[in-house]
Amino acid sequence: MRTWEALPDSLRLPQVRPYWESLYKKRRQLLLKRLMDLLAALVLLLPLSVPLGLIALAVKLDSKGPVFFRQERVTAYGRLFRIHKFRTMAHGAEGSSLTLAHDARITRTGAFLRRYRLDELPQIFDVISGDMSFVGTRPEVPGYVQAYQPEYLATLLLPAGITSQASIRFLDEEKLLAQAQDVDKVYLEQVLPRKMEINLESLRRFSLWQDAKTLVRTAAAVFGREG
Repeated sequence: MRTWEALPDSLRLPQVRPYWESLYKKRRQLLLKRLMDLLAALVLLLPLSVPLGLIALAVKLDSKGPVFFRQERVTAYGRLFRIHKFRTMAHGAEGSSLTLAHDARITRTGAFLRRYRLDELPQIFDVISGDMSFVGTRPEVPGYVQAYQPEYLATLLLPAGITSQASIRFLDEEKLLAQAQDVDKVYLEQVLPRKMEINLESLRRFSLWQDAKTLVRTAAAVFGREG
């Protein structure tokens, strides 16, 4: 966790300061969080190697194009990185940053991967590199970050996450946006503010115990959707 003076100018704002002060007091927990992320990712890498290989093969056989979808996202301190995800759309048809339910661009394999969030498994490599954490605010594309209100920037004090409380609440975000005429407008004016409200509350309440509960709730939400 950086000192206040070491933060980029874009984050040294009055609206961000209370969140930084709260997190800085917990910097030992944050160090332990990083060590636990790295250890867990390395341990999981071996048992996940077989499903990762099988999914990669399924993606390749289902449609032409690369196995992975790489897109520029924003993580801690406003740093840019290229996220790893299994490709779930027809090659060259990605287009918009947002995907809707029943989107014609989604492949058959992609629909299954998205349903159970298996397309995000390769993000384990982003955790190992330090670009992401298992739990944290989902990384947005630069264009959406530029539209952040000053307080939202506090979410950039920590690495982006694979899952979060906001991710659980908005697990069916694609269905919510499917009815919108202007998807970007609805996302920026209605969905993003609500997600950020949850993300900021998670920052205020950060603890390793809360992270553990988020991971359990994510698994329950993803695999309990039928009920």
